[in-house]
Amino acid sequence: MRYFDYARVAREARIPRSKLEELCALVRAEFPGDDMMADLHILRACKAVRDGTATLEAVLQQEAVAGT
Repeated sequence: MRYFDYARVAREARIPRSKLEELCALVRAEFPGDDMMADLHILRACKAVRDGTATLEAVLQQEAVAGT
């Protein structure tokens, strides 16, 4: 089940599918068993990239660090 439409925002942000899948995997590893929280974090990350307040590389790096 998906709680938030982060795929639409990712398209608006021009995030490649492979990078979105990477982001999803990192976030879901950080929030196992909490799909709503994971979806929310993915949505917020995509919005940050779309709005220019963060780069995709920075978001992926931050999520990778958070998951360790």
